[in-house]
Amino acid sequence: MSLTSIMNIANSGMHAAQTQLRVVSDNVANVNTPGYVRKIADQQSTATQGIGSGVEVARIRLATDRFLQAASLNAGAEAGRQGVRYELFDRIQTLFGDPSGDNSFFTGVDDLFAAFSSVSESPTSSPLRQDILYQAQALFDQGAAIGKNIQATREEADGRLRTAVDTANDLLSQIEDLNKTIAAAAASGDDATGSQTTQATLLGQLSQLMDIKVTGRANGGVMVRTGTGALLAGQGHATLAYSPAGSIDANSAFNEVWVTEPGGQKRALLDSVASGEIKGLVELRDVDAPAAAERLGELMAKVADELNRAHNANASVPAPTSLTGRNTGQSWATAIAGFTGTTNIVTTNASGVVQQRAEIVFGAGGAITINGGASSAANFEADLEAALGGQVDFRFQNGAMSLTSTGVNGIAIADDPNAPASKVGRGFSHFFGLNDLVSTTQPAFYETGLSGTSSLGLAAGGALTLRFTGESGARLKDVTIAAPAGAATVDDLLAALNNPATGAGRYGQFSLDAATGALTFKGAGAPAPTLSVLNDTTSQSPSGVSVSALFGIGGGVRAARTGGLSLRADIQADSTKLALARLNLGAAAGTPALTSNDGSGALALADAGKATVRFDGAGGSVATSTSITRYAADFSGDIGSKAAAAETRRNSAEALLTEAQARQTSHEGVNLDEELVMMTTYQQAFNASARLIQAAKDMYDTLLGMI
Repeated sequence: MSLTSIMNIANSGMHAAQTQLRVVSDNVANVNTPGYVRKIADQQSTATQGIGSGVEVARIRLATDRFLQAASLNAGAEAGRQGVRYELFDRIQTLFGDPSGDNSFFTGVDDLFAAFSSVSESPTSSPLRQDILYQAQALFDQGAAIGKNIQATREEADGRLRTAVDTANDLLSQIEDLNKTIAAAAASGDDATGSQTTQATLLGQLSQLMDIKVTGRANGGVMVRTGTGALLAGQGHATLAYSPAGSIDANSAFNEVWVTEPGGQKRALLDSVASGEIKGLVELRDVDAPAAAERLGELMAKVADELNRAHNANASVPAPTSLTGRNTGQSWATAIAGFTGTTNIVTTNASGVVQQRAEIVFGAGGAITINGGASSAANFEADLEAALGGQVDFRFQNGAMSLTSTGVNGIAIADDPNAPASKVGRGFSHFFGLNDLVSTTQPAFYETGLSGTSSLGLAAGGALTLRFTGESGARLKDVTIAAPAGAATVDDLLAALNNPATGAGRYGQFSLDAATGALTFKGAGAPAPTLSVLNDTTSQSPSGVSVSALFGIGGGVRAARTGGLSLRADIQADSTKLALARLNLGAAAGTPALTSNDGSGALALADAGKATVRFDGAGGSVATSTSITRYAADFSGDIGSKAAAAETRRNSAEALLTEAQARQTSHEGVNLDEELVMMTTYQQAFNASARLIQAAKDMYDTLLGMI
C-alpha cells in the first residue's frame, strides 16, 4: 500500500470522525429542545477495486422507529378525540347542576310536585298559589335555557370543527412543502434531518386532528393517509372543506366535511377517520349533545303532559268562562273519532252550583249520545250547545277546540269516574287540552289516535326531506318525499315514506302503532342509520301542523319541545285560575259542585309526579314505563355517568399518549451519557487518524531525506 493511500485513508477517517462529532454536538446542544429527534451518522467503509480505501458517512438520519411513531400518532388521535368530547360534555353536565345540590335542575322537578302537595292543604292561599306558579315557570324556563345551551355547545363544536379543518389544511400544506425540501436534500446528498424533525412535529399536530398513517417515500419525505387510506400528502396535498351551519337549534342540519385528494377524488372525511379532534367534535355535535337534548325534551314534555292530565281532570273556583284547547294537528272528524266512555260538560254559577249539564257518551263504531239523544261528529256542535241551553258556544278552528260561555257562568269538564272518556289514554279535556296548565307551541305528545284509514288532509305541494347518516356521521342520503295531499290517508303517507325508490324504504321502515296512532321509524341494517328531518313543508288542514311535528319524526323535533313549554298566560296572570278543585258530579241539585276549600285537584297535581308514565325512547335510551321523578333521577344518573365515562376515556387516552410518547422519546431522544461516550470515541478516532497522517508525513520526510 502506498503512502498516498495511507494518507487518503487517514484523511477519510478524520472527515468521518469530524462529521460524527458534529452530529453528536448537535444532539447534545438540543437535549432540551421539545420534539427534537436524535441524529445518527451512518458510517461505512469504502473500497477501490476490492481494496479498502477508508471510510465515509453514508447519510445522516433521524433515530426514528416507525412502530413507535405509529403508536404515538394513534394515541395522539384518540387523545384529541376523547379530550374534546369530555371538555364539551362536561359543559353540558354543568348545565343541569349538581344532582346532590339544592339548586340542580332535577331537584327542581321534585320540588315542583312537592309544592302542589303543600297547596292542597290551603288551596285558597294566594302566596302558596303564587309560589306554585313561580316554581313551575322557573322549571320550564330552566329546561328551555338548558336546551338552548346544549344547542350553543353544538354550535361551538361546529365552529371548532371549521377551525380544525383550516388547521389541518395548513399542516398538510407545510408537510408537503417539507416533502419537497427533504427530497431535494436527498438527491443532492445534503443533511435533511432538520426538515425531517420539523415534519415529524407537524405530523404529531395533524394526528391530534385525525388518525393518520405515515410511510416513507423512496425519494425522501413521507406519504400521509387517513386511517382508511385516503391520501392526504406525499403526491401533493389534499384539501379539506367545511362550511359551518351558523346559528344552531335542535332541528339544524349540518354540511359534510369533504376531503379532496391530490388526484381530485372527493370523499366524505368522516368515512375515512375514526379518531382525532375532528371526529370527537362531530360525535359531540351529532350524538352526545342531541342525545341529552332529546332526553330533556322527553322529560319536559312528560312533566307538562302529566300536569295537564291532572289539571284537565279538575277545575278552578270559580270555573273559567272560556276554555281553549291546544292545536291537535287534526281535523274535527279525526280528532273526535276513537273516543270511548263518558264525559260531562257543565256550566256553574259563581257559587259553584251546576246550571246546565251535557253528558256525552262515546259508543262503539263512533256512536255519540248527548244527554241520551243520538248525535254525531257532524251534529256535535249544535247538539252540545242545545244540551247546555245555549249557554256555551262551541268552536273547532285551526285544529283546536274552544268552549265559551255566552253569559257569566263558568265551564267545567269532568270524565265519568266509572267509565271515563278516553282516547289513547287521555280524557276528553286532556286530549283537546281544554284546561291545560302548560301550553305548548307544538304538539308535545305523538299518540295521535289516528288509524291507517284516517284522512290526513294535507295541503298540496308539501314535501318532507329526510337525511340518513351512517355510524361514522357521514351522510348516506338525503331523500325528499312528496306528501300525498287531499283525501290521502295515513296509509297513503306510510306508502310514500316507505317507497324504496322515492322514499326511505332503502334505509328503514315507518310503521303506525294501531293502538295509539304513534308513528315510528326502524332503521335497516346493523348499525341502523340515523334519521333527521332537513325540511318539512307539509301542512295539515285546518291545523297547519306539519307531518314531522304531528308525529314527532326526528330527534330534533322531539328535542325542540323543551323550548316551547310555558305556563298558560292567563293562569300566570291570575293564580285563582289554577284548577285545584274537583267537580263533584254527584252534588245534589242546588248545592255547590265546586268549592274553594277543595284541594283534591292539587293532590292530583302532586301525585302526577309519581304516576307511571310511558316514556318514548330518546337519546339512546329505550322506551320505558316509569314515574316522572324516577325518570328524572335516571336521567340525572345517565348524564353523570356519561360525563364520568367521558372523563375516564379522556384520562385513559392521555395516559396511553403519555406512555407512547415516553417510549418514543426514550428511543428518539438524546441521552447525554451515550452522546458523551460517542463523543469520546469519535475524538479518539479523529486523533488516531491524525497520528496516522503524522506517521505518513514522517515517512515521506525520511524518504525525501534519503535522496
